[in-house]
Amino acid sequence: MRLKLCGFILFGTVIHAVAAGRLVVDDARIRAAPPGVAMLAGYATLHNTGDAPVMVTGASSPDFGDVSLHESVNQNGVERMRPLGDVSIAPGASVVFAPGGKHFMLMDPKRALKAGDTVKIQISTKPGPSADAEFVVRDFLEAAE
Repeated sequence: MRLKLCGFILFGTVIHAVAAGRLVVDDARIRAAPPGVAMLAGYATLHNTGDAPVMVTGASSPDFGDVSLHESVNQNGVERMRPLGDVSIAPGASVVFAPGGKHFMLMDPKRALKAGDTVKIQISTKPGPSADAEFVVRDFLEAAE
């Protein structure tokens, strides 16, 4: 009986996990910068391929001291950056992180990065699990596309 109950509980958990939101990361890139720069920007398109909302709650990377979600906004003709907080993505929807808008703020690089390098960034979500993405370092013009 215990085995049957454990199997039922496990099956119920699997059904819930399949029904939850699923984050897919496309076109993940980082704009290259001169050596010694303490702040870089990352861009990507985040897709929720599941049938439940996904809440992006943050990000981290072994290659940076801090990774946060930011947004560029124009206030009275002046471009400013502000923290985004959590980003909700509806089932089947996408959110674009692109120059001039939402972006990953990448602080204190732990190594010199040049065009062609890759960086692993883990994007935290609720409900979990997090999504791991490989961001490619691109030259300025390529990263803006």
